[in-house]
Amino acid sequence: MSRRPSLESRRNSTVQPASQNSKDFTATHKEYASNLETTDAEDNLDYPNKWARYREYIREPFAEFLGVMILIIFGNGVDCQVILGGSTAVTSAPKGDYLSINIGWGVGTAMGVWVSGGISGGHINPAITILFAVFRGFPWKKVPIYIFAQVMGGLCGAAIVYANYFHAIDLFEGPGVRTLATAGLFSTYALDYMTNVSAFFDEFLGTAVLAIVVLAMNDAENSPPPAGLGPLVLFILITGIGTALGMQTGYAINPARDLGPRLFTAMAGYGKEVFTFRNQYWIWCPIMGPILGALVGALVYDSMLYTGKDSIINRPKI
Repeated sequence: MSRRPSLESRRNSTVQPASQNSKDFTATHKEYASNLETTDAEDNLDYPNKWARYREYIREPFAEFLGVMILIIFGNGVDCQVILGGSTAVTSAPKGDYLSINIGWGVGTAMGVWVSGGISGGHINPAITILFAVFRGFPWKKVPIYIFAQVMGGLCGAAIVYANYFHAIDLFEGPGVRTLATAGLFSTYALDYMTNVSAFFDEFLGTAVLAIVVLAMNDAENSPPPAGLGPLVLFILITGIGTALGMQTGYAINPARDLGPRLFTAMAGYGKEVFTFRNQYWIWCPIMGPILGALVGALVYDSMLYTGKDSIINRPKI
């Protein structure tokens, strides 16, 4: 890939106008072919085999897929261990508490970003991907690919956790019984006393805080963490959001974290109720709430604190 500019320059420098006589054209054609072979040989040095060449096109989305899958394996996994492990039908002694859940999600976020950060930027969250596209110039053409990979990572992560805890779920609900009582181990559902507006605001607020801290982490003029310590900051951040704001809606703060597992539960026998809960709660609370919260959080940070010219707030007028 790095050789393409030189190939184009060689083409431009060797192709002659049509007015050249046939002898000049033949010589030029031979020179062009020779340059093309040389460039292809150099490209082969960059890519030891065809798979290495093709892999370049899927590395970034696959990094997002794998990052979200790891997030969900830790997050859904700790949900299952704490909730199912708290039932005497499953085990004789509790296997964690609410703090365990928050730590598990914090670890999942840190590990997911650690795996994907150096390749794709470690968004692992459609709300963050959209934020960077709007405020930091992230290419819009990559946004649908990233989001699809993130959602599929969530689906596959949930499937892995479900397979791991399948027998415990049977003991908890009954063989073959699947209700929202265990669907909540995979996706988020608001507590009964929450109004629709309150549930939306809860997700909006949590994601706005997430966005502000993420932008501060990436701001060279603020206090960015030392190289390689970003995942540690995110571990503290997600654990803190869960500890302070997580009770009422399950703090999705990430559309892929909710939608991917929700799609899986619909396929795994939980039925359409995972989507009809509270009049399509799934779209306006764990999807729209985080996206709008991230955008508003970014608007606040860039308007008041950020001075970088890559932001649409500070971009010079041409």
